[in-house]
Amino acid sequence: MSDAPVLCLGVVVADIFVPPLERLPAAGELVATGEFLVQPGGCAANVALGLAALGVPASVSGRVGEDTFGDLLVGDLFKRGIDTSAMVRSAELHTSTTVILPVTGEDRRYVHTFGANAAFSTDDVPDDVLAGADIIYVGGYLMLPALKQAPLVAALKRARARGATIVLDVAVPAGTESPLSALESLLPLADYFVPNVDEARAMTGERDPRRQADRLMASGAQRVLIKLGEHGTYVRSAGREFEMPAAPVKAVEPSGAGDAFAAGLIVGIRERWDIERMVRFANVTGASACTALGSWNGVFSRAQTEAFLDANPLAPRAMAAA
Repeated sequence: MSDAPVLCLGVVVADIFVPPLERLPAAGELVATGEFLVQPGGCAANVALGLAALGVPASVSGRVGEDTFGDLLVGDLFKRGIDTSAMVRSAELHTSTTVILPVTGEDRRYVHTFGANAAFSTDDVPDDVLAGADIIYVGGYLMLPALKQAPLVAALKRARARGATIVLDVAVPAGTESPLSALESLLPLADYFVPNVDEARAMTGERDPRRQADRLMASGAQRVLIKLGEHGTYVRSAGREFEMPAAPVKAVEPSGAGDAFAAGLIVGIRERWDIERMVRFANVTGASACTALGSWNGVFSRAQTEAFLDANPLAPRAMAAA
């Protein structure tokens, strides 16, 4: 097992969480609530922070503005032991920011300003950082308009030639045309492709996870792990197909669950576990993110994850023949 930091590149955001509301205020109405939570967010930062909680070194490559939120984001990552030397500060664009509005019994609402993420490109990832990574997580692909497929593919091919493992995650903005074609050269480089079921549906047009995986494997992905929320994870590789149930936790707010899942998966990749053990562990770390407000505040430590699994063993469900 290498001590090299896991490189997490992609979307970074300053998140502003409003505590769960009983209802949204009417026009002109003030609703009092608890303290707002302001912290680093976005796929790349969330996975790095999840890895830090699990005792794994991580670095983040992304873009933020030269502003207060940029200072907060970079400073908080650094304070938590994450390598921020590959972060780029933009004088022209502000830090991407999201306000998250959870309402009890409803899905979250988001208010987002795109900011510096719009300019993040492969050129922003230092060659020495890329060369030093044994595992590379790409987070929020398709939401980064300057992160073009061809140069990213070239960079990841160089990394894979040196033996790096690639974990690819996506976010599919509404109205994206032909999202699967935007991945056609990238998917064959993905050792692990980890969309959620809604993203997989947007890419494939299929609602059933098995049919989604058929399309994604045919497009070149080596291992497809489709996150099903409270229903767990559907897993397909060349030699295995199974569903792993979700970990039973008391959920407070579900933001960051998919990113914490990726962090748990990466622990298993680093330690060369079999895929069943990886996903079992990742399902617990993903669920743990739901136990507190914020995208990573609730993520379990390694010891907590293992203790949870001792008390709540998760058994994979074999799939019936198609």
